[in-house]
Amino acid sequence: MRQRSPRTAERRHVGVVASYDFTRQEELRRWVPPSAQWTMTHTAEVSYRDNLELVSRLGRADLLAGPVHELVERGAEAVAYLCTACSFVDGVSGERALREAMLAHGVRRAVTTSGAVTDALCAVGARRLAVVHPYQEPVDRLLADYLGTSGFDVLALTGLGLHAVEDVYAVEEQQVVDTVIRGDHPRADAVFISCTTLPTYDALPRLEERLGKPVVSANQATAWALLGAVGERAHGPHQRLLERAVM
Repeated sequence: MRQRSPRTAERRHVGVVASYDFTRQEELRRWVPPSAQWTMTHTAEVSYRDNLELVSRLGRADLLAGPVHELVERGAEAVAYLCTACSFVDGVSGERALREAMLAHGVRRAVTTSGAVTDALCAVGARRLAVVHPYQEPVDRLLADYLGTSGFDVLALTGLGLHAVEDVYAVEEQQVVDTVIRGDHPRADAVFISCTTLPTYDALPRLEERLGKPVVSANQATAWALLGAVGERAHGPHQRLLERAVM
């Protein structure tokens, strides 16, 4: 008698709410293993005059209601708000408020990029940080304040030298690599690359080998935390966070 093949295990489903201007979908997809399904939605577009106004408007909890409801209806077990500055601009309490709002909208597990970053940095044993970012003032200082309040010592805060918000879309991997090497600090336990728009997937192993320390990026940390929330491991060969740290 012919035997039936065993039933294929159901894939875990995670959801991502990205800001309306997010451009790294294909890179983010590389962190998702075949055993998981992911769905992305976007926030509504917002108007702004500068970097601070942009991330402040994108950091409003009410902006997440529609996208989160859509992901829940499509079966997402956990949802991440994929935006670094949007989730640190109002400090630790603002990050917590975003997660609470997402839970109130029906998702079982909620993640923000900034919350994932602090968890990831703890997971690799970092306390003293060198930070690389694309922001203008005062958003860069708000990032340092958020990390400081979260228990980290920011030893170096290095910008990419961008002159306008829109310049971040044109940043290439080598520019990120060069800035990280320039922005590292000899006493830093790890380097954090902020902003989900920056390309980092292929750069992380190269940087960790050269610097001899963990290098955590915003998208990597979000994927690690989001997939870990449903018992999955993010895929990223030779990336220290993913090889040594379990969420």
